[in-house]
Amino acid sequence: MEGKWLIADRDLNEREGLKWLLKTSSIPVTNIFLASDFQEFIMLFEQKNPDIVVMELDMIAKEEWSTFRELMQIYGPILLLTSAEATFEKARSAIDLQALDLMIKPFSTTKIKTAFQAAARQFSKNKHEHGNLLTNSNKEITYESLFISTHSTNNENFKLAAFQSENKDKVGTLYSFLAEYPFKELHGVFALSDLVILLFKEKCLDLKEQCQKAIRKWEEDFSESLAIVIDTGKSLGLTLHEKYLQTRKMLEFTYYKGYRQVFEFDYSSDWAHIDPFLTPPEQRDWIDMLSNLQLDKIKKWLYDEFLQLKDSFPDPGLVRIRLTSILAQIRRFMRTNNLIADEIYEWEYRYIFNSILYDAVLYRTVQNLILFIQKIVSGAEANSRNYKQDPIERGISFMETNFAQVDLKLDDVAKYVDRNPSYFSHMLISKTGKGFTEILSGMRMKEAKRLLTETSKPIKEISLLVGYHNANYFSRSFKEMNGMSPKEFRLTNAHQK
Repeated sequence: MEGKWLIADRDLNEREGLKWLLKTSSIPVTNIFLASDFQEFIMLFEQKNPDIVVMELDMIAKEEWSTFRELMQIYGPILLLTSAEATFEKARSAIDLQALDLMIKPFSTTKIKTAFQAAARQFSKNKHEHGNLLTNSNKEITYESLFISTHSTNNENFKLAAFQSENKDKVGTLYSFLAEYPFKELHGVFALSDLVILLFKEKCLDLKEQCQKAIRKWEEDFSESLAIVIDTGKSLGLTLHEKYLQTRKMLEFTYYKGYRQVFEFDYSSDWAHIDPFLTPPEQRDWIDMLSNLQLDKIKKWLYDEFLQLKDSFPDPGLVRIRLTSILAQIRRFMRTNNLIADEIYEWEYRYIFNSILYDAVLYRTVQNLILFIQKIVSGAEANSRNYKQDPIERGISFMETNFAQVDLKLDDVAKYVDRNPSYFSHMLISKTGKGFTEILSGMRMKEAKRLLTETSKPIKEISLLVGYHNANYFSRSFKEMNGMSPKEFRLTNAHQK
């Protein structure tokens, strides 16, 4: 059986000499590829996928070592190493990489030929064993079985365990650890870009216990958080691909439950539905809590909303959107209190935004958000003492909180922001392009539409709830602004739904 060889050495004469010895030997070779530096080696390795690698250890810089090690662990070529240093460190590196041999320069022709022959024999043995598995049992599981739905193999008789490190850069190390760990009834180990899948035989009865021991050993050796999800195999009639999809989905529950745990499941449950955006009443609650600097109330709101979830969990993507909706209210509070110009607050705002989008665990994001709110509330208090608040933003926030008051007037808002009514009206038009009455009517109509759409309350009651003491006046105003009466709007919206 012919194999592909990749020879990597910085010395041109060494490279050509090793190539010549290989070509003139009796070893069957398909192709021989040569690399003169580490970058060229990586490129050829990824393009050609060689079966046997002859690598000069001294070529690998310290910062490139982990890349090389993980590449060898994932793809597992037969490895022959060379070095000009006959040191314990080089020998330990060779053992760590599970190299077949370490050849010290200057080379002995006999030593090289012996190492080449040993590599060729190992390659032939590997091919032979692989062929027997396919021919005799027809149960060899491939990566295609995970990614393509097929019943062509007997893959229903396996249990799956998905291992995921919170640090996704550790997947190569994790794969190496799991490949060497002494699992019982293990059938296969599959490294993916962000996790490692293990297949266990159906008769494995202590899978959870084995995984718990593995997680303790991993954290002892690497001090990294790890989560494991186990498909118990009770879902009958599923292909390996379908089990893999279920298991990957269940890994998303780490967003709620955290790492350092082993989860078992029988079937993949559906996500609960939530509205990812704050409703107008919720927006007003946030405006009110922030304006009144109610930290305890904010903390309780966030805990009740996100950290008291039980069996029915929403899609993490929707939760992230909901958190950004809250962050939008916080952003407005920052603008109102002139905190946006402060580079420290801006940096922390971006940090929170990234935490919402990318943090692996929900409780960490919520805690970060609470700490950030505490800081901006302190900043707002300091700015308030220094009279730095934007009167227009404060005025609009006051209107959003109090628009349902029938007798709300321009004078009330101007008094709240400590400005002359005429001057405040001028400032309002200059900044927003709208007058007090137009802004107030817009807020009231927005809430009226929501109530007409989401509730069955009578129109007369809705008119009072949004600040109109006369239902007929409300209906006329609504039609002028929206082109239809409240009743027509409700019927149209109900028909569309």
